[in-house]
Amino acid sequence: MKVDSSEAVYAGMKDAGIDFAVSVPCVNLRTVLEMVDADPAIMHVPVTREEEGFGVAAGAHMAGKTTAILMQNSGLGNSVNVLASLYSLYHIPITMIVSHRGTEGEFMEAQVPMGRATGDILRILEIPFRTPRSPAEARESIGELTDISLRTSKAVAVLLDVSYW
Repeated sequence: MKVDSSEAVYAGMKDAGIDFAVSVPCVNLRTVLEMVDADPAIMHVPVTREEEGFGVAAGAHMAGKTTAILMQNSGLGNSVNVLASLYSLYHIPITMIVSHRGTEGEFMEAQVPMGRATGDILRILEIPFRTPRSPAEARESIGELTDISLRTSKAVAVLLDVSYW
């Protein structure tokens, strides 16, 4: 059975036991967000800014939830401070599922600079990440990285390039 890109991301979240997700709207993540929103086992909180989402997710973690944030990589730039301070200082785990815009095949030139910087930002913040190339890799990466996040109490990221979709 062929699994599409969105189904694989959703299945990876379910496999990983993610039961709380915050999200910022993104055209590439739209179908995943619809699946998450329809799932009564995952509390889904749409937010308007990434920093807000990280704050909400931190509270959910403290209430015992396994958390994820779904966002574009442009939001990573908005979130450097919260990741470097709140999440790092208080050892808060979270799985970031990131639509990595600005990579090969990107049609919007304005996305390219942040697309180039995303990996470097994650490395500087010492956030483990993977860039899966197929739905099977995405599903597996979400599970493995969520496990790392929970074991190490660190943020992790799955970068889903333009070509992934």
